[in-house]
Amino acid sequence: MVGHNAVIGGGGFHHVAIKVADFDKTVEFYTQAMGFTEHARWGEGDARAILLDCGDGNFFEVFAGGPAGTGGAAASSAGPLLHVALRSDDVDGAIARARAGGAEITMEPKDVTIQSDPPMPVRIAFCRAPGGEVIEFFRHLDC
Repeated sequence: MVGHNAVIGGGGFHHVAIKVADFDKTVEFYTQAMGFTEHARWGEGDARAILLDCGDGNFFEVFAGGPAGTGGAAASSAGPLLHVALRSDDVDGAIARARAGGAEITMEPKDVTIQSDPPMPVRIAFCRAPGGEVIEFFRHLDC
């Protein structure tokens, strides 16, 4: 049995999907800067898509054909997706790779304690990837 959610028969994320204007640049960012690997690719032109393995069996799906201007500040109002959080044992290294890959860093790495019950100490950083999507790098400090 996969996962632990008896209601839907599995659970957890399989993939997150984005639609971007610059497909090639986005795929290059995730494969070269973030280390994701190609799992499957299909379609042509603005109907292209790729499923990228994040490294733990979860996937990131990228579709071509997004409207021009999906990058930069316009992306913050592009829909209900606030950000995608990626687990990382090295938040500082991940943000450095994102910067080198062309991402705009919107929050440098820092330690914070989320005031939850119980409090959750984490190290986080944020960037805006070339496709306009916001990525958070996230590490639980007490795990």
